[in-house]
Amino acid sequence: MEISNFWYYTIMVVVILHVIVGFAYLLYKLTPKKIKKNKVKL
Repeated sequence: MEISNFWYYTIMVVVILHVIVGFAYLLYKLTPKKIKKNKVKL
């Protein structure tokens, strides 16, 4: 029983998008953040 082209391409698109989103999320988490210095005057 062969898999139809529709399901093959649908699964491939989901996998590729998952990898791209995961890579973008890792880049977002690994980029250094700007530290805001809140000086409290007493």
